[in-house]
Amino acid sequence: MDLGMAGGRATGNEDVGGLGEAAAAAAAGLVGRPVLCVGTDLVDVDEMRATLARQPRFAGHVFTPAERAYCEIPDDSAERYAVRFAAKEAVLKALGVGLTGSVLTEIEVLHTRSGSPALQLTGRAATLAEEAGVRSWLVTLTHSRSLAHAFVAGLPG
Repeated sequence: MDLGMAGGRATGNEDVGGLGEAAAAAAAGLVGRPVLCVGTDLVDVDEMRATLARQPRFAGHVFTPAERAYCEIPDDSAERYAVRFAAKEAVLKALGVGLTGSVLTEIEVLHTRSGSPALQLTGRAATLAEEAGVRSWLVTLTHSRSLAHAFVAGLPG
């Protein structure tokens, strides 16, 4: 079930203040729109880097093949993995369940033709969203060298 696409994206080497600015911009994009649920998450990039090194199978258990292909770049991939993990956790928070609420590969971060992030939910994640009345998502992603942040909002249509 494709649950739509979303708002702006800022990625790169912003400082921690830039993360707050991205969250404020995402929240401003919701003004005047009906919102059913919101979720946010912040991930430490160094912790993600360590997890990827310590647990070689982690990426395969948490990220879809398309996500892994996008993240596996010649440079350090930890920032890209961290921000996608943050998005998955933000979705589960928005739906009112924890990390055990759905298999994480059932929440996929995609990109539209313009490069904006989008979410696609399948399986239990899609069922939870449907039960909550969520038909589309807004998502914004941002990361620095040390932190990755995601903000999501579930919309009724």
